[in-house]
Amino acid sequence: MATTTLPAATTLGAAHLIVTDLDRSVRFYTETLGFTTREIQGDTAYLAAGGTGPSGDEAPWLRLTALPGARPKPRRSTGLYHIAILTPNRHALAHSLRRIAEARYPMQGASDHLVSEALYLADPDGNGLEIYRDRPRADWPLVDGKLAMGSEPLDLERLLAEGMANSIAQTRLEPATRLGHVHLHVADLDAAVNFYAGVLGFDIMARMGNSAAFLSAGGYHHHLGLNTWAGVGAPPPPADAVGLRGFEIVLPARADLDQVLERAHGAGIDIADHQHMTEVRDPSGNAVWLRTV
Repeated sequence: MATTTLPAATTLGAAHLIVTDLDRSVRFYTETLGFTTREIQGDTAYLAAGGTGPSGDEAPWLRLTALPGARPKPRRSTGLYHIAILTPNRHALAHSLRRIAEARYPMQGASDHLVSEALYLADPDGNGLEIYRDRPRADWPLVDGKLAMGSEPLDLERLLAEGMANSIAQTRLEPATRLGHVHLHVADLDAAVNFYAGVLGFDIMARMGNSAAFLSAGGYHHHLGLNTWAGVGAPPPPADAVGLRGFEIVLPARADLDQVLERAHGAGIDIADHQHMTEVRDPSGNAVWLRTV
């Protein structure tokens, strides 16, 4: 496992999804989820949270690229399970539920995870999404000194009532909304954990046998979820499938990035330099983009 732990200030940056119809996807992400379109360049839309103006001018952290004719992600394949949109508070989560309900968009589930409350759905192409809010860290339950996470039913009626309490709906995500975690299908859980913990330096927060693991930096409940629910030994999805093209891990300083790259080089992992980031791939072929703040 990792001999050097990632800095506590490590966060996630942007996620990049493949879709089939850019106009349809932009309508969904802006009108139903509340994102704001920052820019559209050719076949790619750059989305962020919040409205326009000084409080809403953060860098885009969700990219959608259209690949016309893209096929659905095969059920037995690695790659995206879901990206998780972290709202800053319960009020914001309630308004997310209100937007989804008023759009009559189908949800796939809702759970109270003890550390968080979460809504689950998929975009029009089947890309998995979670929208959630964290409970205060001081309220996260511990069992024998270890963080306890669960999956209890979430009271949707009560949450929706909170979102409906104001006669004026919030049509946009709050500016503090960001990418909270990424959850991936992997082919081999041990190999994935060795990569994300032993090479990149995340801490293992919880593990469910050979089925799933949750990892983070700085004691967060998880920045990464890994599971073999698509099948042990599942292959990568075809290049022309919808799904996750990659996601960013943002380190606080160049020295931190250099340490990660040194471990990757020592592990024989291919490293590709791009303009503002460095790409590595996990053992299941998922692209991880490393950069500094």
